[in-house]
Amino acid sequence: MVVQQHRRRGGALMVAAAVAGVMATSGCSGSTGAVADDRPGGPRTDRVRTAADALVAAGSARARTSMETATGGTRVTIQGEGGYDFRRRMGRLTVVLPKDPAGADEHRPVTELMAPGALYMKNRGAGVPADKWVRIDTTTLADGNLVTGGATDPLAAAELLRGARDVTYVGEESVAGETVHHYRGSTDIGRAARAAEPRARASLAAAAKGFATDTVPFDVYLDEEGRLRKVRHRFSFANATGTVAVTSTTVLYDFGTPVTIVLPDRRDIYAGRIGT
Repeated sequence: MVVQQHRRRGGALMVAAAVAGVMATSGCSGSTGAVADDRPGGPRTDRVRTAADALVAAGSARARTSMETATGGTRVTIQGEGGYDFRRRMGRLTVVLPKDPAGADEHRPVTELMAPGALYMKNRGAGVPADKWVRIDTTTLADGNLVTGGATDPLAAAELLRGARDVTYVGEESVAGETVHHYRGSTDIGRAARAAEPRARASLAAAAKGFATDTVPFDVYLDEEGRLRKVRHRFSFANATGTVAVTSTTVLYDFGTPVTIVLPDRRDIYAGRIGT
């Protein structure tokens, strides 16, 4: 199987499954009495839609990610940890893949570099030399790299909120010892793509065509400065066996921590065939 074939053979879920080494294979409780803010430009909606701007103003942060794929009775969870430079729109994550269903294989962690329009992965796929990277053009993926690599690009997760609607304020909660404001709603991927920062538009526009529905439910937790501390998106795909649910969670902390990302030289990009 080659990278370019993934989106022709079932979209981004095929790629995500290959990254995880499996084929086909959370949440905070809020207070009652949440009030909807359905007005265009209402204060709650505005606060959620501008979360990406607050991250750019913050500069950088450490990040933890979790992605759970559920189909039938099988659940697979992929964990990631690293850092993100929001001004350069670049990040680095170490993604830990689950064992195979028999529990026999230990997968090497995958190193992922995120850049505008591209995802670079090391230790990804059978047949790729240990010193080589795989590069994927995220604008050609059916999901715009919201789930492909087993982790949602942290800034893309915030850009996706630009299409927020039906926002309710759940209340104050605590994330990693910090008081945050919990909002719940749904986002329209197409609307988010049109409102996104220019370098994010192409990937989100691709995602608007790749999911079972344009509407993505979310829970987001913002601090007093409007910075995203935690966000959970619930995506869904339709395939031959039914609907596949993907829950992606991103947690950001230690804002201002320097993040160094150096993209691979062209000579270090693998161009051959990649096995699952």
